[in-house]
Amino acid sequence: MKADALIAAWHKRASKDPDLAFAAKGLATRLVCRSGETVLALPLGAPPAHGAVPEITISAAPEAWTALLDGRRQPPGWQSFGAILRQNPAFAIQGDPLVQAQALAALERAFELTRPDAPWDSPEVDFAHDITSVTGHFHRIDHDGQRLPIHALQAGAPEGPPLVFLHTAGADARQYLHQLADTALGAVFPMYAFDLPAHGASPPAQAGPPGVLTQDFYRGISAAFLSQVVAPAHRQQKPIVIGCSMGASMALVLAAEHPELLSGAIALEAPLQAPGRRSPYLCHAAVDSARHNPSYVRALLAPASPQRYRDEACGCYAQARPGIYDGDLAFYSEEYDGAAVAARLSGNGVPVTLLTGEYDYSSSPESTRALAALITQAVMREMPDLGHFPMQEHPQAFRPHLLQALADMTGLVV
Repeated sequence: MKADALIAAWHKRASKDPDLAFAAKGLATRLVCRSGETVLALPLGAPPAHGAVPEITISAAPEAWTALLDGRRQPPGWQSFGAILRQNPAFAIQGDPLVQAQALAALERAFELTRPDAPWDSPEVDFAHDITSVTGHFHRIDHDGQRLPIHALQAGAPEGPPLVFLHTAGADARQYLHQLADTALGAVFPMYAFDLPAHGASPPAQAGPPGVLTQDFYRGISAAFLSQVVAPAHRQQKPIVIGCSMGASMALVLAAEHPELLSGAIALEAPLQAPGRRSPYLCHAAVDSARHNPSYVRALLAPASPQRYRDEACGCYAQARPGIYDGDLAFYSEEYDGAAVAARLSGNGVPVTLLTGEYDYSSSPESTRALAALITQAVMREMPDLGHFPMQEHPQAFRPHLLQALADMTGLVV
């Protein structure tokens, strides 16, 4: 089928999609697709009663459109609007950045529809899974003269080496619900996943705007949770810290700065550095953050991840406090320096495993490999067909990678 026909078929499918219609509610713009001399437009929302309609234009050669739309496996850089915008020179995107931000939920849904339809209600995971075994508890920790309430999800057997999960920027401990509910994993390991202050169920540490997350504050809260909550409950066993993205960066910081508190670090989607992730539209009065921010991370998901889990991975970001995601990215994207952390971590005896998804462009496999090269004891594995949130976007495909890392680190087989 020719590129023009493929674009037309895509637009027709998109025009009938209820999720796209919901994402475009309140918009008055259109997506213009240029293929050679052909121009096809997809309305996003209702056109205004008068005046010009703002446009977002994507231009590419017919061969590029064909590669995107003909049903072949989309490689990294082709899987989302965000990936094409940042990674794919075959396409040129024009349009007011504010209009793009306002339309981002609709744009990302439109690009999900470039792939063959997949049912939302995909099969359950194929491992024993009991969500009712997961409990939530508030803990008090002492940090910098404050006694802070911290909420944590907990599961698993009390006698094994504990696993402590660290969530990503702008999210919360729910990201690890599928690992916490894994009954085979819980039969071997006690598990904790806590919410940073002002994330999830944990109250803010101070009044007023959220400000920015600093490495020192994040490290202090995490070290306090390990020493004041985990250590007293597991005196004979030091925990393995497992973090993703921002949490991966902090897992490595903890391994470098507090090796006495943990027995290993498993870093999911850990970059050497991750510049450019902050955006003025993450907290902007003219942009609905409950639609924009989930879509900002949706672009980082792998195309093979089931739709129900893709939606789940994005859901946390629709419920975060305003400004939290942007503030967290100040640590992850601007302050964190993997080379500096690696200099203190390399050779200090703490085992390190780095796991990065093939489709992640925030922390690309290339960036993780560069980081691994600086850490003597690091083992790095790329995870095929996974993106930036592997534990949540595709828990079944992620599970073997996690179990292998744990087996290598502890000798325990789940």
